[in-house]
This record gives sequence, structure tokens and C-alpha cells, in this order.
Amino acid sequence: MKKHNFYAGPSILPQEAIDETIKALQNFAGTGLTLASVSHRSKEFDAVMNDAVAMFKELLDIPEGYSVLFLGGGASTQFAMIPYNLMKKKAMYINTGTWATKAIKEAKMFGEIIEIKDDDFFSIPKGYDIPDDIDYLHITTNNTIYGTELLEDLDVNVPLVADMSSDIFSRKIDISKYAIIYGGAQKNLAPAGVTFVIIKNDILGKTDRKIPSMLNYQTHIDKNSMFNTPPVIPVFTALQTLKWIKANGGVAGMNKRNTEKADTLYNEIERNKLFKGTVAKEDRSIMNICFIMNDEYKELESQFGEFAASKGMIGIKGHRSVGGFRASIYNAMSIDSINALVDVMKEFEEKN
Repeated sequence: MKKHNFYAGPSILPQEAIDETIKALQNFAGTGLTLASVSHRSKEFDAVMNDAVAMFKELLDIPEGYSVLFLGGGASTQFAMIPYNLMKKKAMYINTGTWATKAIKEAKMFGEIIEIKDDDFFSIPKGYDIPDDIDYLHITTNNTIYGTELLEDLDVNVPLVADMSSDIFSRKIDISKYAIIYGGAQKNLAPAGVTFVIIKNDILGKTDRKIPSMLNYQTHIDKNSMFNTPPVIPVFTALQTLKWIKANGGVAGMNKRNTEKADTLYNEIERNKLFKGTVAKEDRSIMNICFIMNDEYKELESQFGEFAASKGMIGIKGHRSVGGFRASIYNAMSIDSINALVDVMKEFEEKN
């Protein structure tokens, strides 16, 4: 039976990227060595790092004056690195969920935080004012737990920082509107272990505090992400994923693919008598689709989970803080998997 991987992360990757990584683990770039033990200072891996940076810049149309970094520590380390490097006195955070909440907790150690938040996380806050005197505005563009997403770039007059861990490469981004874009790679790019950072170089050097070397963005810019040993295997896999994205229409191709997948599943949720969505329609994510049983069918929730699993649907249980179901349909997922889930939902409806 074919398995359909709907896990929120670590999650599905292109099969081509997996296959190339397996080959490199056996014999990397003709060296006769496994990728797992090759020197990151070797010319072969140096080429991988340079190619990955170049592919990032090409696919996202990154303008001059920006650097692309591949770091360790996950997006959670960025929650501290950003205020460490950017905050002088005050920043603003749009709180749209669990990960934004965690970022705010770290930032409060460095200065005053203006927090914008709705009563719940099932819609994106709107209608707020942005002060001119903040050091930066932080947003989380896609919220994996609640299933909301900012689908357009914000136009603001302050440095804009975005956590794009779960929607990078899923839509066109105007990089020039951002000071920093960052994210863990384990949803749309690579295995867990590497974090990408796109940073506008001239945003740095404006705070008076001393910053530890490993937490200073300038350290990693100066050393091309090799101040210390980078996550070699995930960086290699990231490069293979970037090649796959390019071969499949680039960011525009990914957006078309993802919109089709999301529309197909949302349409079934709306049609099916058993289910309902949880998110304001205008804020629905095209990456993480959350839904629950309609009130009169609540008692069927565990049965549907078991039925779906028996049909090869893996990882659709909703986050423990929300419940219900969540289908994470990142870039590498095919429409075939979405159609398979829709068929399971229809079959379960017919049985009940």
C-alpha cells in the first residue's frame, strides 16, 4: 500500500532529492568517501555550498546586497539571534500562533515588545498600526498548527523580519521588502538540521551590544556559512531540492501546484457533510490544511483517523493543542496524494 505523508515536519521531500542524497552517502562527488564524513573544507563540498546559495538567489530572485546563510540551531535559535542583532530598544511582533509566541518570549529578553494578537489564532490580525520608532516588525507567514497564512508581502516602512519555515518557495516573494527571512528547512527544503537565513547586509551593525561569535550574523556572512562545521548532509539535500524546484517550474510552478492541491482539499472539506474547516477563509493556508468533524459527527473523529491510517494516510492527526485533523501539503507533495485523501474522506462519508 502506498503511504501518503501528511506530517507537518520533518516532512515529505522530493524523491529525486532523497535518491541523490543516498548516492552521495555512498560516494560523494566521485571522492570515494561518504557525504557523512567528507570534509566541509573540501573543494567538493565548497561547491555544494556555493551552488546552494546561488540556487536560492536565482529561484527567489534575491537582489544585490543580501546574503544567504545555512546555519545550525533551527528556527528556534533565530528567535534569539534576530533581536540580538537587530533590536536596540523596541520591536513589534504579529502573534499568529505557537511559533510566533515562542519568538516573542525570546525577544522580550532584549527590549520592549509590542504584540499584536487576535482572541484566537484562527485568523490573521488586521487593522493594526505600525509605529515608526520600532527596530523591526516580525511576522510568521505560515502557521503550521492553526493553518493560517499570509499570502502576500506586507508593505511597511520599518525593517520586516519573517519566519518562512513552512512556506518558503511556495509563492513569489518580493525579497526587497524584507530585512531578514529565515526558517527551518525540515518542511520544504531538507532534513532537519539546517536553517536558512536571507539577510539584508546593511541591516547589521546598528546595535551597541557585543554579540557572541556564533550568534552574530556578520560572522557567518564573512565565512560563507562555514565559520564552524555546517550541517553537511542537509545542505546537500537542500541543493537537490532546489534543483527539483527549478526543474518543476520554479517558484511559479510550486505556487500553481500548491494552489491546486489546497483548492482540491478545501473544496472537499466544504462539500463533505462530516467535516468543516477551522480557519477564516481569507486566511487559509495552502501549506497546512486544518479541519475538524462537524458538531453532529464529533464521535466519529477517532474512527476517521483510524480509517484514514488504514488507507495509507500518515500524519493527518491535528496538533495536540488544536485537535481534529491537519494535512500538511508542502511543495514536494503531489496532487495524487491529495486526491487519495479526498477519496478516503468521500468513502468514510458514504459509510456514515
